[in-house]
Formats: sequence, C-alpha cells, structure tokens
Amino acid sequence: MIDFVQMTVSGIAVGSAYALMALGMVLIYKASEVPNFVQGEMALLPVFIAYMLIYSYGQSVFTAFVGALAFAMFLGCFLEFAVVRRAKNPNILGLIIITIGLEMVLLGFVSWKFGADQRVMPFPISSYSSVMFGNVYISTLDLLTLVAALVIMVSLFLFFRFSRLGVAMKATQQNETAARLMGIRTNRVKMITWGISATVGTVAGLLLAPVFMEPYMMWDPMLKGFAAAVIGGMTSLPGAVFGAYIVGIVEHLFGGYVSMEYKAVVAFAVIVIVLCVKPSGLFARHYVKKV
Repeated sequence: MIDFVQMTVSGIAVGSAYALMALGMVLIYKASEVPNFVQGEMALLPVFIAYMLIYSYGQSVFTAFVGALAFAMFLGCFLEFAVVRRAKNPNILGLIIITIGLEMVLLGFVSWKFGADQRVMPFPISSYSSVMFGNVYISTLDLLTLVAALVIMVSLFLFFRFSRLGVAMKATQQNETAARLMGIRTNRVKMITWGISATVGTVAGLLLAPVFMEPYMMWDPMLKGFAAAVIGGMTSLPGAVFGAYIVGIVEHLFGGYVSMEYKAVVAFAVIVIVLCVKPSGLFARHYVKKV
C-alpha cells in the first residue's frame, strides 16, 4: 500500500510539469484551434538564456529566471507576430506544419549555440533533497513544481475571470469575428496569448533544468503535456490539468507494477482509450456541425 501511495505522489509531482505544458498548449489551441508543437522549444530557448545569464554574465539565479520569463514572453509574441500571423489563409494542417518547422528551427539554434552536452542549472534547492510525509517522500524540487503549477492554475483562472484582457481573450476564443466587431483587437490578443503560453511553459522548463539540461529536454514534457491536453479536452484548462495528473499517475503505476521499459508509451495508450470513449476529451464538449 505504501508503494502505491508513493508512486501516486510521484505521479502527481511529475504531472505538475506536464500540467504546465498542457496549459500552454490549451491556451494557444483555444485561440487558434491549432496544436502548438513548438511549445517545448518556446520554453527550451529561455531556459538556456537563463543558463547563459548565470554563467556568462554572472547574474544571480533570480535575475536569470526573471530574464528568462521576460524573454519567453517576447519570444512567444514574436513568433505569433512574425511567423504565424504572416501565413496567407492557412488551413489547420498548414499551421501545424508551421509550428513543427518553428520547433526544428529553435531546437537547431539551441543545439548550435549551446552544444549537445548535458548540464545542470544552478538552483537554490538541491534536486536530491526531499521531504517526508509519514512514510512517503517527495523531492523538494517536485514539491516546488507542484506548488508553482497550482499557483499558475489559480492565477490563470483569476486572470480569465476578472481581468479585461482575460475577458477579451475568452471573447476572441469563442467568436473572433464578433469580438472584432465589439472593438477587441483580436490579433493583439492572439499575440499576447502566445506570449503567456511560452511563459507558462518556461516555468516548467526552469523547474526541470536543475535535474538535467540538453537540447531535447523538453520533448518528453511537451508530448506528455499534449497527451494531457487531449485527454482533458483541448479547450478546457481544468481538463488539461486533470489530464496531466492522470498521465503522471498512470505512467508511474504502470512503470512500478508492469514495466519501466514501456512506461513512456502509456500516455498515448490512454489517449486512444479516452478518444474512443469521448472524442472531445473528458472535460470539453463535442460539437457536431450541421449543414
């Protein structure tokens, strides 16, 4: 029983990082109805920028992290403004290809600029320290990731519920034409959405970097975040979070009781099962167009 609880707690901790990636993907999908496969690399580059600020320019960890988050906001806005918006009447497949192309460009740039060597981001909290709750332990870094994920979830809820920009984003996501007629600058709203998405993903990257850093470090979290978003519903922020915790818990239980070798593919098996039962995801509504 203790092993089951331990694996569940570890799954929740890992699921928090997946939740941050899933939230970023859902934000962009709600704005453009396109899965954003550059989500991981929009976090990867700011993480390496933080590393460069610390080692090349002697900045503190706090200053480097704040600079990385600010750069992530700029990067997300820039990619939407300079690339995505310039596509001429693209269809969904075209936009997906654009995000995959941007992913390859950013990944190639990080590999060229910083190399493929593994490294570790300096962090005030050791990745080896842990906290005991009875007979169950959790890494201090995982606990911080869980707290950060919860804070961001609550912040996004309050942002969409009470801020003018959040309401404008919801209006744009629901009906872009009507929002434009009401005076909302929908292009600007989309650009800010990309910036917020990149910033949320960067938080996950910065919390993973004290364990290991290399150019492909965000692929697994991005894929698991995408799986979580699909399971919960690509238009539901609470669903994305719930899906992320499902993925984290199920893959840890599968790895502990069945096989560690196939642990990585469990998330996608869960996707198949959920989509067979509920195509829109667990928390999203399925709309059928009638002509």
